[in-house]
Amino acid sequence: MKIPSIALTSLLFTSNAVNAFTTSSKNVPSAFGIQNRSTNKKSQKATSNLHMKYSVGIVGATGAVGKEIIGCLEKRDFGAQTSKLRIFGSQRSAGKNIATDRFGDIEVELFDVAAARECDVIFLAVSGDFAKEHAAAISEGEDGAVVIDNSSAFRYVDGIPLVVPEINGDICVKGTKLIANPNCTTAIGLMALWPLHQLFGLKRVIMSTYQAASGAGQEGMDELATETLAVLNKERDVAENKVFAHPLPFNVIPHIDAFQENEYTKEEMKVTWETRKICNLPDIPVSCTAVRIPTYRAHSEAITIETEKPVDIEAAREALRNAPGVKLVDDTSNSKYPMPLTATGQDDVEVGRIRKSLVFGDYGLDLFVSGDQLLRGAALNAVLVAEVMDKNDCLV
Repeated sequence: MKIPSIALTSLLFTSNAVNAFTTSSKNVPSAFGIQNRSTNKKSQKATSNLHMKYSVGIVGATGAVGKEIIGCLEKRDFGAQTSKLRIFGSQRSAGKNIATDRFGDIEVELFDVAAARECDVIFLAVSGDFAKEHAAAISEGEDGAVVIDNSSAFRYVDGIPLVVPEINGDICVKGTKLIANPNCTTAIGLMALWPLHQLFGLKRVIMSTYQAASGAGQEGMDELATETLAVLNKERDVAENKVFAHPLPFNVIPHIDAFQENEYTKEEMKVTWETRKICNLPDIPVSCTAVRIPTYRAHSEAITIETEKPVDIEAAREALRNAPGVKLVDDTSNSKYPMPLTATGQDDVEVGRIRKSLVFGDYGLDLFVSGDQLLRGAALNAVLVAEVMDKNDCLV
């Protein structure tokens, strides 16, 4: 645990820490000296990492993901291991107080690299440009902080782990200082795909997404709410749009992120690139069509898989029922299946509508998934990364 310094200077951060690598009741492999950090940690480590205390920071604490990171630390056991939660911000935010239940009122500090390096863990919940500018400086060297970045800045960089803890948390080893958090769509989908891959082997994946306004952050959610009311109140016939490519209320938009040379959008290609990296399946064919829909929060995905081995529906259900971070919701006779309405605010990803594929027969499945984009798709996954690093003794 590092001792806070006086240094302060320029953009957005918050402090927290994390422990207890579980997302449900299921068992889950759940003064100014920077020099003082290693000495203090080693003396603490002599007891047990169960008693470790960490200083944690978050950049982007007032944004949609940053707020959820604070929320995760408020309710999860790792928050009890946080000796100090620090919030860093821009000049506009510095000096303001953020109220928390577990950590009390926290005054926003002006961001400074040296101040961030005093923390054991820094969550970056801001832009990729900010991450590219500051992440390396915060994390470099033995006395640097562990940085968990929510942007896409480092996801495809060789040597930087891209982590969904339930799948590849074992790659978070001692000396790992910069970790990339996956795209929300990928993280949600892989929670269902990984147990099925372990059982049947994935041969190819076809996905269509139904992505909520929350995928565009607080501004996206605000635009959906404001413009929906404007239309309902007959202030205008068609909603206005600034955040999205077209008006979102009463519409769906098959366009998320920039179109690439192959006519897929970058959002769609993220699913391909990240599935291959996280699952260590470098050649698996993955095709995605990403669509923005006028729901407030939680993404859904219709997924078709072709498998290497013949599928067994009941075995698939059992594997998903027992998978950490997954909630099986598959009782069509009682109209129970995954929906954004029921997935919102939940740590676990809902999976249901499981059936044998009419296209691939005995070697294929169709399923439907819903998960909270701000939690499983962002904040919760980031906190779980910190938790598994603590479990692996990588934060000391």
